[in-house]
Amino acid sequence: MAKTSAVERNKKRTKMAASAAGRRARLKAIVMNREASPEERFDATLKLAEMPRNGSTVRQRNRCELSGRSRGTYRKFKLGRVMLRDLASFGQIPGMTKSSW
Repeated sequence: MAKTSAVERNKKRTKMAASAAGRRARLKAIVMNREASPEERFDATLKLAEMPRNGSTVRQRNRCELSGRSRGTYRKFKLGRVMLRDLASFGQIPGMTKSSW
């Protein structure tokens, strides 16, 4: 099991990213707009830099929903490789069987 603080920190980042997504997207559009004046683009860059870093989606980490494990996580199932194998062995995931020979 992962540290509870790491899991909670990631949840906090997810909430912050969702709340700041609109404003961040508008500022990024201004920064990338070549037709805007340099002063306007620079002001947008400064405002973007003032925003909290944890509000960026890049800082989120894919974690297993059951164990909180950060490495070896399958995006499709939102599970770590260990939990995915256990659930597949018990037949808990529809359409997936553990191969054995």
